[in-house]
Amino acid sequence: MFKRASLGLLAAVCTTGHVKADEYKITIGAFYASSDSTMLVKSAKDTGNYYLLDFEDDLLLTEEQFLPFFEFQYSFNDRHNIYLDWKSLHRNADTPQLGFDIEIPEFGDNDQSYLIDGNAKLATTLNIDILRLGYGYDIWEGDNYTVGASIGLHTMFIETVFEGTIGLCEANTDANSLCDTATLTPRIVDNALTAPLPDIGVYASYEFYPGWVFNTHAQYFAIKYDNIKGSLVDIRAGVQAEICEDWHLSLAYNYYDVDIDLERSRSILDKEFRTLDYNINYSFTGPMFAVSYSF
Repeated sequence: MFKRASLGLLAAVCTTGHVKADEYKITIGAFYASSDSTMLVKSAKDTGNYYLLDFEDDLLLTEEQFLPFFEFQYSFNDRHNIYLDWKSLHRNADTPQLGFDIEIPEFGDNDQSYLIDGNAKLATTLNIDILRLGYGYDIWEGDNYTVGASIGLHTMFIETVFEGTIGLCEANTDANSLCDTATLTPRIVDNALTAPLPDIGVYASYEFYPGWVFNTHAQYFAIKYDNIKGSLVDIRAGVQAEICEDWHLSLAYNYYDVDIDLERSRSILDKEFRTLDYNINYSFTGPMFAVSYSF
């Protein structure tokens, strides 16, 4: 019985479960993700009307990709846990021709408008990093199980880069027309940062055999603040096995979905016009693998 309890305390670390006091855990893993990214632009072929430019369909960014993730956890005072995790989605692609000119209003680090030549080659980069910091507390625990609750903050770092035949538009008072004159610029960059968005969650672990632990967690948030709307659903269930002292291997099934909408508008001739609508959906449903080290 003592041996079984000792192995349970060592192995139950895949989520914020019960572990010995003052323990650190590092986890590195990978999974496949599916992405959908759109941006509101003006199209010359539709006399300047707004429409959604699709990064995957129009700009040829990869929709499904193999991605890394990193997690760090510090457990102390028997029931308390602090965790930090990071997920990354970096993509780039070359588009030979869009086939039509587009204007991106209120874009870039300086919130300027740009005209992209649809007959020229366009290189696009879209980098998304998600950082989460949180705290978990083990509410119920026994010799071979733990149940707890968590609170945390998610922040998204978004970098968008366009390279090609691009014009910097001069000031335009007509919101329904493309800019007529532009100064050529080869590259534009926009770095967006979402406000820290809160999440709440629950987690549990159960040692069903010495050194083998079933664990699960669920996290959720939905918020609308100023010009940002965001939501997250994160549900994971899997098994962790001890492969040697302090080393564990995990196999889990994960449903993970993040949706962020950044909106911007400006007043022209006493009327409000929506000048930027930037929606990013980042989801994953499928298996994930990870290796962890505790010390």
